[in-house]
Amino acid sequence: MKKIIFKNFFGETTQFFILSCCAVTIIVWVIQAVNYLEFVTEDGHSFKIYFLYTIYSLPKIFNKLLPFMFFFSIFFTLIKYEEQNQTLIFWTNGINKITFVNIIIRYSLIFFFINLIFSLILVPNSQDKARSFLRGSNIDYFPLLIKPKKFIDTVEKLTIYSDNKNQNSLENIMIKDSFSKSKSKIIFAKRGYFSENNGSNFLILTDGKILNINDGKTNSFDFNETQFNLSKYTSKTTKTPKIQEVNTKNLFDCLIDEKIDLNNDGKLNKNLIFNCDKTMSLKNKISQELFSRIFKPFYIPLLALIGSLLLIKSKNSQGFSNYKFKIFALGVATISLSEITTKFYSANFNESFLIFTVPFIIFLFLYLYLKKQFRLNII
Repeated sequence: MKKIIFKNFFGETTQFFILSCCAVTIIVWVIQAVNYLEFVTEDGHSFKIYFLYTIYSLPKIFNKLLPFMFFFSIFFTLIKYEEQNQTLIFWTNGINKITFVNIIIRYSLIFFFINLIFSLILVPNSQDKARSFLRGSNIDYFPLLIKPKKFIDTVEKLTIYSDNKNQNSLENIMIKDSFSKSKSKIIFAKRGYFSENNGSNFLILTDGKILNINDGKTNSFDFNETQFNLSKYTSKTTKTPKIQEVNTKNLFDCLIDEKIDLNNDGKLNKNLIFNCDKTMSLKNKISQELFSRIFKPFYIPLLALIGSLLLIKSKNSQGFSNYKFKIFALGVATISLSEITTKFYSANFNESFLIFTVPFIIFLFLYLYLKKQFRLNII
């Protein structure tokens, strides 16, 4: 009988978690996807790159929401069982309250490991993969970037200006192509239009002049028609992986070992280098990132314990509605605490030891408090 009761409780909790977490994740993903439209409208990437980037952001969103949605699932199910008198069935069938709390804590370990796997492996890898689409993407939507009477420098080493734009055609165009500090090319043209050939984008220019500048020397020539290859240009998307995109092993290597330049594959790479410069500022940032990935999941069992505080009072107790609100507020405050403490963690473990122990101290205090309250209720 007890096994059936536990199976039903955790089955309903898991079902509620999956449905609610998926629904909220999709809502947040859609909102973020709208914000990411600037990759197309302002940076000129294709809709394929935009779609892939947004898809790979899903693990990060899910992982961020997981602690709150887990706490809310425990909270909601316990409130539901109390309102329907199902918790009363637990106690009449000889289930001890502290035993039930212990089983809830063991149940929370499933979500602890899910959160840990996402934080350590899936999220950094998916973030790096998403960023790699932008790094390796050419500017596929140049026409969207051009704005009349504005200098457009979204594209690396390239500046484009046009007096007028009419759908796919431009008038009075100026293009500056910078090869280096001392070498560049400037093109003036009366008219131009965008064209695509064999998957490459071109700007066809007519009636213009080309100025070649090399070490202060200039030569020029006129042209009736020429084509300017746009496919070789990329946006100014950063080439250096952010700390959140570097895998966990490489962050440890940077913090502990003597390795200096690593990309996300653990190999030297000229283009995509995570520069481990060993400065204290970087060490602190890496420590904060590792703390966030490794230790924040330890708040999951603590959140399960906070939800279990609902078992102290029944729905017939005076002030039960206010008590429910306080428990929910405590859970939200604990999640906020897990986010805030990360910012204060540093590479000096002795200074950050108290931050590391916070969830364990609170967990021990609440567990002892629950045991005491359950004994008092029995008496």
